[in-house]
Amino acid sequence: MQQKQISDLGGVLRAWRDRLSPVDVGLYSGDDRRAAGLRREELAALAGLSVDYVVRLEQGRARHPSAQVTAALARALQLSDAERDHLFVVAGLLPPSPGQVPTHIPPSIQRLISRLGETPLAVFSASWDLISASPLWKTLLGDPSSTATGPPNLLRQHFTGTSQCDDKKRVVSQSGSPEVFEASLVADLRRVSGRYPDDQGVKALVNELLESNERFRALWHSGAVGEHQSERKVIRHEAVGDIELDCDVFTVAGTDLRIVAYTAATGSDAAAKLDFLRVSAVTAPRALSGA
Repeated sequence: MQQKQISDLGGVLRAWRDRLSPVDVGLYSGDDRRAAGLRREELAALAGLSVDYVVRLEQGRARHPSAQVTAALARALQLSDAERDHLFVVAGLLPPSPGQVPTHIPPSIQRLISRLGETPLAVFSASWDLISASPLWKTLLGDPSSTATGPPNLLRQHFTGTSQCDDKKRVVSQSGSPEVFEASLVADLRRVSGRYPDDQGVKALVNELLESNERFRALWHSGAVGEHQSERKVIRHEAVGDIELDCDVFTVAGTDLRIVAYTAATGSDAAAKLDFLRVSAVTAPRALSGA
């Protein structure tokens, strides 16, 4: 039975990779491609894995992908919810339960995001774990990387400074005061913890911040509940100086995912600075890459 699971895992990965158009993940599809689907190295880059590991998975030589790796592959392959669940099963894992904070990006949303690849844009879970970020987001705010406790988290980064991503020190001002920003984040997290009371990641995040940060503790015990709103921010970048940008937060209906995008008016000084930074990001993959 175990061998059957391994064979099924490699087979579905190859089938789903072959059917996915490079255009739908923001990659160039030229005449030199021998196959219509993604190359192994492209899937590896999108999922944040090594090419060798993808090869071993497809050949059945890697037997136990983690839940985090499986979720990353499901997002990179733009699987439906049913396909994502099947991938978990053939990998020998339990599919995510409805009581967990969703981290799967629906294919339609991925296609939409890939067409906005030249925008500083990121996708967060409801509890503000960073799932994916565009190349220009990384150029603007720093390249996020996972920590020992999991993917980068906006609240952990803000209240403890433990994230590898340096966007906290780059955001030098915002339309609301820092106190209002913090209160909004904590009230939003309380709303999410009520919506997903059985999610162990949310519980662990709240407990960690209660133990480590007095400001978070005071805001949490205030009992405020709310939803974090969009605002205008000034970001300091070593190459172009201060950039004043609109920061908008969009929620994907049915998933509670947050899409965060920075934009500037056409012809503005900020737009010119973004254009300059965009040149720095052209060598990165045009699609969202896993955090």
